[in-house]
Amino acid sequence: MKKMTVEELLAKAAQPAKDAPRLHAFYKGKVGVSIKCRVRDFTDFAIWYTPGVAAVCKEIAVDKQKVYEYTNKWNNVAVISDGTRVLGLGDIGPEAGLPVMEGKGLLYKYLGGVDAFPICLAEKDADKIIDICKALQPSFGGFNMEDISQPKCFKILDTLRAECEIPVWHDDQQGTACVTVAGLINALKIVKKDIREVKVTVIGSGASGIAIARLIMAAGANPENMLSVDTKGILSRDRADRDNLQAKFKEKWDICLRTNPKCKQGQIPDAINGADVLICCSTPGPGTIKPEWIKTMAKDAIVFAEANPIPEIWPWEAKEAGARVVATGRSDFPNQVNNSLGFPGIFRGALDVRAKTITDEMCIAAALELAKVAEDKGIHEEYIVPNMDEWEVFPREAVAVGSKAIEQGVARFNFPADVRFKMAEEAIRKARTEVQWMMKEKFILDPDK
Repeated sequence: MKKMTVEELLAKAAQPAKDAPRLHAFYKGKVGVSIKCRVRDFTDFAIWYTPGVAAVCKEIAVDKQKVYEYTNKWNNVAVISDGTRVLGLGDIGPEAGLPVMEGKGLLYKYLGGVDAFPICLAEKDADKIIDICKALQPSFGGFNMEDISQPKCFKILDTLRAECEIPVWHDDQQGTACVTVAGLINALKIVKKDIREVKVTVIGSGASGIAIARLIMAAGANPENMLSVDTKGILSRDRADRDNLQAKFKEKWDICLRTNPKCKQGQIPDAINGADVLICCSTPGPGTIKPEWIKTMAKDAIVFAEANPIPEIWPWEAKEAGARVVATGRSDFPNQVNNSLGFPGIFRGALDVRAKTITDEMCIAAALELAKVAEDKGIHEEYIVPNMDEWEVFPREAVAVGSKAIEQGVARFNFPADVRFKMAEEAIRKARTEVQWMMKEKFILDPDK
């Protein structure tokens, strides 16, 4: 295959943004509502609506758990956002965030067989968002919190996880961290380094960066070998603004207390110097991370530049600067370390066992299975995690998550692993086949024909 020039690579990277407005306008949205039940004629409405539906309502009134049997609650997930931290675009509002949440719904359905519905809130107050979510519980089997600014996103997630009866997930935290850990596991195998010994630098201390640092530690990294950087520099318990961190950013302060025991000071270049692993979840690039900084890293360096829509450094620049394994959050480059490899399978597994929550251990189980799927196919420098089109990853991930939920006692149902695999495989196959059939029959039109 002919090697692409930098100009060709840049043109390829820019193309999705050029296509998106035209295609979004053509389809007028990406997700809708489809009917699941048979409608032979209009007399069936007496079963699905009044008067027949009253018999179902009365049973649920006596036993609330029957709502999982008689409605789609078991497979419904709300994708909830206030639009304050959308992709790399910032606080653009709930209306502008809606296309992202619809896209999330599309991925949930096509990759995980999960019915996900976007709910964008004209509300920024954390306590009010918590109250809204708790009030929405009767309709949904789970919540996917999305694109909510920090520090309130931490409070929202922690409160809802503690007080809700259904699993609550913040994809910018748990999802990004899960897939990053999966990629790191395999990248370390390629460069033959031990997670317990490598020096890790995390650039960006928002929701994603903090969650990644936490989950990497939970997966075995030594906190004493880790540095995290925010907009003011390297996090340290000796920093000049430590009083403000303690008062307003307790999650950052926790990272200060757990990492950087020598209280190293400085900015991004200082934190990168000598690192084995660089993970960036910060300001979109290009140019946020400079090639000359990559040159100061340890031999066989690993670089994850995960900002969207443009990575902090282009992958070819990182490679030319000496990085051995490079990943981004984009699907048009090798090694896409992206949430979409995680949340569809993770929620499939949680929903299938009717889990009450999604624990960190369930996330690590998903990460280990993600890494194993790629390893089974043969990992190399440009293949450290599966691609989204390798759809068998999602039922495997679902089984791993469900098994861990059962082990931890947070599952309401206990099915054997082989039964759960068939359940997940069938749900995902049905969703994908339905889309392909609708395209073939021209219920979904091709705008280019």
